[in-house]
Amino acid sequence: MSGIVDFLQLVTWRDVLDVVLVAVVIYNLLLLIRGTRAVQILYGILLLVGVYYLARLGNLLALQTTLSAFLTILPFAIIVLFQDEIRRALAQFGSKPIWGIGSHQRVETVFNEVVLAATAMAARRVGALIVLERVEGLKNFVDNGIRIDSVVSYDLLLNIFNPHTPLHDGAVIVQGHRIAAASCYLPLTHTAELSKEYGTRHRAALGISEETDAVAVVVSEETGRISVAHQGELIRDLDSNTLRNTLYKLLITDLYPQGGATR
Repeated sequence: MSGIVDFLQLVTWRDVLDVVLVAVVIYNLLLLIRGTRAVQILYGILLLVGVYYLARLGNLLALQTTLSAFLTILPFAIIVLFQDEIRRALAQFGSKPIWGIGSHQRVETVFNEVVLAATAMAARRVGALIVLERVEGLKNFVDNGIRIDSVVSYDLLLNIFNPHTPLHDGAVIVQGHRIAAASCYLPLTHTAELSKEYGTRHRAALGISEETDAVAVVVSEETGRISVAHQGELIRDLDSNTLRNTLYKLLITDLYPQGGATR
């Protein structure tokens, strides 16, 4: 008991603050990679480190030398392997958790229009891909499309994705309360776990959600099913109510924790 008391007397408020800050940083880093492919890479790195120390304990010189050379370049390998997560972390660190420039009430109005349009297109089996910007900017993807710069509306979205119009191929990108561009081309996911029943739209939705923190709404023209992609995951088979609740969580509750708490 006296040892504990002596230890507590040696601990200052700076030590406590230091430990708390390190814990917060590590916790947020783990949240950042949770549910992504980076988790598997991290497990692999930890496994190699564990094998290295076992090789040292067992005096396995060949294995120890090989792994030692790998661990020397490990910091550079981490930068390469985790470049997307590092970029996302820096972007979130340098940005305030706002979506566009409006209040959460205006955001709710925007995604209500998206829900109505997606539901109508699903009923008609009209394919669509609508990307909603969150914290990270999507200017690079906007620039490769056709500029629209118009208020988000049910009628405009239906017209854009009409198969007989030239803008229906590609994605619509929504920034704030406006449609920034249409016919935008997005990076495709390379995940092998995605079923072959999903086409280019779903792969593009997953691709943009892996590279940015955007939310992508996909309507399948083959099945009429609605899905939402976020952080490399696909939320499938949504109806109008579940789609609205999902968008509410991702675009309001997560970004406006105080304003979006009451509905």
